[in-house]
Amino acid sequence: MSISVGPIGSESRPLQNSGVKTPLIPHGRMLVFFLVTALFFLWGIPNNLNDILIRQFMKSFEISRLQAGLVQSAFYMGYFLLALPAGEIMRRAGYKAGILIGLCLYGAGCILFWPAALVARYWFFLMALFIIASGLAFLETAASSFIVQVGPVESAERRLNLSQAFNPVGSITAVLVGARFIFSGVELDKAQVAAMEAAGTYQHYLRSETLRVVAPYVVLGSVVLFWAILIGRTPFPHMGLDYSREAAAEDHGPPLIRRKHFVFAVVAQFLYVGAQVSAWSYMIPYVLAYTKLQERAAGYLLTVALVAFTLGRFVSTWLLRFIPAPRLLCAYAVFNAAICTTAVVHPGWMGVWCLVTNSFFMSMMYPTIFALGVKGLGSRTKRGGAFIVMSIIGGAALTPIMGKISDMAGVAHGYLVPAAAFVGVALYAWLAAEPSPGEQVVAPAS
Repeated sequence: MSISVGPIGSESRPLQNSGVKTPLIPHGRMLVFFLVTALFFLWGIPNNLNDILIRQFMKSFEISRLQAGLVQSAFYMGYFLLALPAGEIMRRAGYKAGILIGLCLYGAGCILFWPAALVARYWFFLMALFIIASGLAFLETAASSFIVQVGPVESAERRLNLSQAFNPVGSITAVLVGARFIFSGVELDKAQVAAMEAAGTYQHYLRSETLRVVAPYVVLGSVVLFWAILIGRTPFPHMGLDYSREAAAEDHGPPLIRRKHFVFAVVAQFLYVGAQVSAWSYMIPYVLAYTKLQERAAGYLLTVALVAFTLGRFVSTWLLRFIPAPRLLCAYAVFNAAICTTAVVHPGWMGVWCLVTNSFFMSMMYPTIFALGVKGLGSRTKRGGAFIVMSIIGGAALTPIMGKISDMAGVAHGYLVPAAAFVGVALYAWLAAEPSPGEQVVAPAS
């Protein structure tokens, strides 16, 4: 028997003292929970195909690590620019409308890879990636807030970690598909390049490498548009909060800028996403630089890291039943700062396995920071969630910095960037993760 519990930001009755166990997912909401949770899988695919694209474009367009890092910059700029408009649209039209807009943008961006490859222009690919990311900004703003609010407030962090556990499954799928269908396995040395240039076949080789990205993205776009049809035919429940302007005017809680736990969650998410994206983006170059593996084998090692990330999500969901979320987040961030520093000091196989372990401890950070950041925001939840999604711009900001350091001092030294970012996340979890009583919105019990 399920119990009606108010959404996050509302007053929760002391159910833990009543002896009644609240459900993780309320009765009657399992179908929509499944459909929305599948979105976490779907947006994990393009996020980690970027790591494959960086290496592929370095080859097919003959660009530097810094220039290849623009893949992440274009991608996460879409998040930054579209997250807040996404929150405003959903405040007026609801979660379902936001999800449908996001899926249509995502699918269209994937299909654009076809003409981009035909004209063989790097900027065209960057534009397509921007459109994909614009769609993902809608999806992440909607899906994360929806999962937090779809059930009891007491289990919000656990529920979001459970849904987010399927995100790295999409990431693993991306790396396996990318390593198999995008990477050709053909790596030319300088003598072979010179021979092909003399024979007039080198440009044909570069074009064939560029065309290898088309099929995976067109198939992905088709799946995404099909999922939009399923979402469109499924009724969504009302979350119990009124997001109208009138309700916001009656929300007497402090404005977002004065809620310390929310403001620092935005900063922490900026640092975390920057650390995650840069660490994964340069893992393949790290493996190639300090081991004797080839690019396809290096891609499979990234897959191992993503498996560790997936395992970490499920382990963290279980641990959060016993350990407060801020405490576990702080411990994981400290571990990762130490691990990345070790990869700097000991490049080689020891550093490679450190980076694999790093993925395990990154696993719970995004959903936990998100859930802690929107806690107690009441009618401002969608706008607050949009700001936290905007902070994903950290992936665009820190990755080129890591690329520049890697070009100047070597890939290993580039990992000082995520190490420093994890220190910032640890400080957030230790000092500013919990809202003070005056910052939380209390809604009347229904």
